[in-house]
Amino acid sequence: TDYGSSLTVSLPAALQPHQPFQIIVRYTTADGPAIWWLDPELTYGNAKPFVFTQGHSVCNRSFFPCFDTPAVKCTYSATVKAPAGIQVLMSATQSTYLEEEGVYQFYMEYPVPAYLVALVAGDLIHADIGPRSRVWAEPCLLPTAISKLSGIVERWLTAAESLYGPYIWGRYDIVFLPPSFPIVAMENPCLTFIISSILESDEFLIIDVIHEVAHSWFGNAVTNATWEEMWLSEGLATYAQRRITTETYAGAAFTCLETAFRLDALHRQMKLLGEDNPVSKLQVKLEPGVNPSNLMNLFTYEKGYCFVYYLSQLCGDPRHFDSFLRAYIEKYKFTSVVAQDLLDSFLNFFPELKEQCVESKAGLEFERWLNATGPPLAEPDLSQGSSLTRPVETLFKLWTTEPLDSVAAASSADLTKWRTFQTVLFLDRLLDGSPLPHEVIKKLSECYSSQLDSMNAEIRIRWLQIVVRNDYYPDLYKVRRFLENQMSRMYTIPLYEDLCTGTLKSFALEIFYQTQNQLHPNLRKTIQQILSQGLNPLPAIDTTAVTTDTPAMVLEDKVSEATNGAISLRDVNVSA
Repeated sequence: TDYGSSLTVSLPAALQPHQPFQIIVRYTTADGPAIWWLDPELTYGNAKPFVFTQGHSVCNRSFFPCFDTPAVKCTYSATVKAPAGIQVLMSATQSTYLEEEGVYQFYMEYPVPAYLVALVAGDLIHADIGPRSRVWAEPCLLPTAISKLSGIVERWLTAAESLYGPYIWGRYDIVFLPPSFPIVAMENPCLTFIISSILESDEFLIIDVIHEVAHSWFGNAVTNATWEEMWLSEGLATYAQRRITTETYAGAAFTCLETAFRLDALHRQMKLLGEDNPVSKLQVKLEPGVNPSNLMNLFTYEKGYCFVYYLSQLCGDPRHFDSFLRAYIEKYKFTSVVAQDLLDSFLNFFPELKEQCVESKAGLEFERWLNATGPPLAEPDLSQGSSLTRPVETLFKLWTTEPLDSVAAASSADLTKWRTFQTVLFLDRLLDGSPLPHEVIKKLSECYSSQLDSMNAEIRIRWLQIVVRNDYYPDLYKVRRFLENQMSRMYTIPLYEDLCTGTLKSFALEIFYQTQNQLHPNLRKTIQQILSQGLNPLPAIDTTAVTTDTPAMVLEDKVSEATNGAISLRDVNVSA
């Protein structure tokens, strides 16, 4: 099956209770969902092959025999032999290289769950960007990575330490992976994996890195014991990310803007999936045979964040809540917890709140937070971000109020001076309102299309989705040009879904057949499935290298089915 089968080992009858013993399993891996092999053509340098692993949530059982549950943690060591010129990295605290033998040795001295064991190998070089951080990337990407992150990662780590206690993993390194990486980022201890495609989008890059930094405390040090409570990692990491961002990057106004953007996406997803959908619970029931990554959605992140934010508000001062989280980390580090552990610790840390029975406050009961479907029971006050969100709301209203006054709309804001999150919030709201009247889309194109051409991919893909959903043919050539230059899931799947939902499937087929050889086989297979919906089977495409579904692929297929392609997948899987 996709999930493998259990291995039962019978112990000798003479073994005494609690007597230590050792088991050696000799094994060979076949193709599996954890391991992604790339030909040189799928890298940026086109020079050497590349391989990486992605273990979240239950894929690493195809990489090595393990107790593949977040409830079990262990140390690990690994020996890796690689050809000359191939750099090997793992999520480990110690590493050595025996050059004459081409052998790398790794050791993780702290216990981690199986999904956080990760390996990457390829044409990678590094540069130090701080006293305990370096970036790894293909040679052609390294200068960009240095320019984006030099000096600031240490500031984020220091801020996180001041809030939540010492960084316990030693080094915090980052490796930028080719665009075939199936998600945006992964918090592997000591070595965060990030997709290279995000390098051009500064604000998204910063938020993603800070989020992974936050996971060093929430998710890696203290882990959810069951996949049914992923919010214990993602909700807390999102809260910590926003605390760190406010302290070190752009203040409360920017944090409120980013939060408004994410909550917009949450409500969009809720509208599409339905408020009674069980996946909107924080404590989701995981049925046998269901991939836990199917539960990876914005409720895990943003509804979880709203609950954590609500707890912080009960304290009256976020700094008091920081003190609690520091104590929580110290108590539970290197272990796995359930929600009751967090909530009991919270009430014990604040006995005055326990005396007030805040856990039973009508309409905001902790149990209801965990088990009610639908939106968060309370959302944060984002009024501190009004200086950034109000211009977005004003511009959107001008463009969607009849009769259209295009002159007033065009002159009311200069998008080139906006933050990225302002622009994507504006474009997402236009997407929600599509299809728009033809006069509106025509005037929008006249005002903004050329400006948006020079902006980052997070902005461009949203404008191109508006073009597709409105069948605006004058700008279709830009859709073709964009897809001809993209190899990433997050910048291809949303457009192909929109193209195939409307009247432009033949256009999508044409682009796909021209570009398929530059796509990873897994991505090629997913796009082929999208294109095949409602058509006779497509001509066979060589998929000999295709693995079974990765978490990202299963998630995308599930969302596509649930929404008939009407939702952008970037709204679902922000990062791991």
